[in-house]
Amino acid sequence: MQKRASFYRVVVFSVALFMTAGCATHDGVKKDESIVPASNAQQIDQSKSNVTPAKQTDTTAAQQADTAKTSTPDQMAQKSSTTSQLQSALEKIYFDFDSANLTETARKTLTRNASLLMKDPTAKVRIEGNCDERGSAEYNVALGEQRARAALQYLKTLGVKPDRLFTLSYGKDKPAVVGSDEAAKAKNRRDEFVVLP
Repeated sequence: MQKRASFYRVVVFSVALFMTAGCATHDGVKKDESIVPASNAQQIDQSKSNVTPAKQTDTTAAQQADTAKTSTPDQMAQKSSTTSQLQSALEKIYFDFDSANLTETARKTLTRNASLLMKDPTAKVRIEGNCDERGSAEYNVALGEQRARAALQYLKTLGVKPDRLFTLSYGKDKPAVVGSDEAAKAKNRRDEFVVLP
């Protein structure tokens, strides 16, 4: 009889243990995380210790995404504040009619923008080329791209790494000023600089 009672206790304890183990929360593995087997975890840790300082300073998009996931709210707020400050400090440049050549004024503005970008070496910027309303849509998209590329090339010569710069042409689809007078057209022939999150 005692053997039978002991057997039931073991069965009840095993069932209770099995049920509590099955009720674990799903916080252990997040949706997009990969599970590294224990045998590979040691190899990964060892390979990290063999990384040279030059490799440690290179950050990929995946590493930046991981950093963003693990950032504290204060760090995220500081990054957002820095991004906002940089965005408001970057100046537009303007072009002559039917031209992608940088004017002297545009070069001076790009020099100031490059100086700001060098102070924040992690910031990535999209250069958006724009045109006034004259000409076909296709022509203006091509011209907007030439304008954005001209700014990108000049920023590269000033020391901004090209992997931080991207171009996009809106052609005549995103006017800064609505109007058909020469003043409005002059404001629409521009490159804008957008700090990417």
